Amino acid sequence: MTPSGLSLLGLVKHLGETEYHWFCQTFGRETEPLPMDADDYHDDDPWITDDDTTDSVLGFYARARAAADEVIADLSLDAIGSTWSGKPIALRASLIELIEETARHAGHADILRELLDTTVGDHNRDA
Repeated sequence: MTPSGLSLLGLVKHLGETEYHWFCQTFGRETEPLPMDADDYHDDDPWITDDDTTDSVLGFYARARAAADEVIADLSLDAIGSTWSGKPIALRASLIELIEETARHAGHADILRELLDTTVGDHNRDA
């Protein structure tokens, strides 16, 4: 974990909420209660609470992915939803937003992993 509280589990929790946002909320689908709301979003930092466990966060992310997959399967790429700010957005653009979000956080995860095990990159340099 970083001094600000960023952790690998927090990133997974954040990505689950992001899946629910860009697909379910944007296209008017129900979601389970989301862990963070506009009043306590901590400048978009993913936070883990005392109630969170690895299993609960991974389960949340799995449910979010399944719900997003259902929206993607049901709608055309040109279907229009509404972002949290009220702007119209096509499903195609929501997919791009999620790819960008996931890629950015994968980089954060790699840095956190390096802090944990001190290795750099994705392969064993000693082999």
